[in-house]
Amino acid sequence: MDSNDLIPFFAIVTLFVAFPWIIFHYVTKWKTAATITNEDEQLLDDLHIMARRLDERMETIERIMAADNPDWRQSALPGASNEPKPTLENFDNLLKKERR
Repeated sequence: MDSNDLIPFFAIVTLFVAFPWIIFHYVTKWKTAATITNEDEQLLDDLHIMARRLDERMETIERIMAADNPDWRQSALPGASNEPKPTLENFDNLLKKERR
């Protein structure tokens, strides 16, 4: 048997054994990894509930602040103060001010 006789054999084995085995292997890996567990679903539900509670708290705080000072939103906007905006150019100056 010389090497010319082995080439068709390896081609047939590769086509009908190796490629399907690789494809089926990764398909089963994909199917098992694509599912969400019950623990993950519970965690997502808890995070959603917590985000809604935090949103309600923020709305309450904004209502309280608006009742105390109607112009608080204008003073909280960026650029409303005379301080320079934090940029890379004045980053060193801002660090020096914080350290004082």
